[in-house]
Amino acid sequence: MSAATATPALADLPLRPELVGEVPYGAPQLDVPICLNVNENPYPPSEQVVGEIAAAVADAARSLNRYPERDAIALRTDLARYLGHGLGPDQVWAANGSNEVMLHVLQAFGGPGRSVLSFAPTYSMYPEYARDTHTQWLTFPRRADFTIDPVRAVAAVEDQQPDVVFVTSPNNPTGTAVAMNTLEAICAAAPGVVVVDEAYFEFARTGTPSALELLPDHPRLAVSRTMSKAFAFAGGRLGYLAAAPAFVDALRIVRLPYHLSAVTQAVARVALAHAEEMLAHVDALRSGRDDLAVWLAGQGLEVAESDANFILFGRFPDRHAVWQALLDRGVLIRETGPDGWLRVSVGTPAEMDAFKHALTDVLQPASVAKDL
Repeated sequence: MSAATATPALADLPLRPELVGEVPYGAPQLDVPICLNVNENPYPPSEQVVGEIAAAVADAARSLNRYPERDAIALRTDLARYLGHGLGPDQVWAANGSNEVMLHVLQAFGGPGRSVLSFAPTYSMYPEYARDTHTQWLTFPRRADFTIDPVRAVAAVEDQQPDVVFVTSPNNPTGTAVAMNTLEAICAAAPGVVVVDEAYFEFARTGTPSALELLPDHPRLAVSRTMSKAFAFAGGRLGYLAAAPAFVDALRIVRLPYHLSAVTQAVARVALAHAEEMLAHVDALRSGRDDLAVWLAGQGLEVAESDANFILFGRFPDRHAVWQALLDRGVLIRETGPDGWLRVSVGTPAEMDAFKHALTDVLQPASVAKDL
């Protein structure tokens, strides 16, 4: 066998045509002093929680020769208790991050000859879920302020007749929360299922209603959440959704056998048992977000209104140059969203000071001439 045959290039393999030229998704993972690019909670679990997680992992390890509990009933019971709203475990589904939850939704309700509609700009992984499940990807534009016009949104749904609708609230990458009356109008108009992605809901301003309130009246609605953000559990990889039991049963059909490991289930249950502590820094991060928005506006920048733990700001003639100049100063943010905009996660006070210092330096006329 020749070396060329033993080690083929990607172009030599019979890849699906729609994947030719594609690259794996992923935000840059760089070794820099200040990482503010993937909307993580910057505060790690306490040593007490770390100790309990370690004990739970050790206990799970004693039976790793056996398959895990296939439907994660105990975990789903804990998640239902956390969500409230009278939910039971048969109304909750869990998977490896909200990414897998969304993939399950399209495996169950999308597919060849079917479509999914969302409102752009929105989460950059959605079209990849659609591609991977052979579901047609459709978008309808948001307003200039990144809100959704309910009348035009309903018209788009009625015109396109999508099998699935994804609505992100608060939206990623803009941070925009969607009004409840808009969500109700979309649910009423949609011929298929609607998923409201509330990955950042815990960061929303006090009094912001959750789409969970709509579940009793909309049997084809699902509300997804994640433990990656507010729960400071990004490394734990646990996402979930709430919906009618029949909706959950549909996802159980398409999930891979034993998709949640015994270790994942065990550590997620520890985190949920300490929910108050795990969420203890949410208020500080909200306050940091609002302070950052005011500061950015004070620098003469446009700032998108945010209910998440990040800020979208701009607009820059060459946003990549600004991103690179910040990186050169040891600060990593995200080059995402509409042209001209950048996104920064809210970090610790020290991280925010470092970001502000770096951006101030980048925006100086001398730096602009040198770096941009």
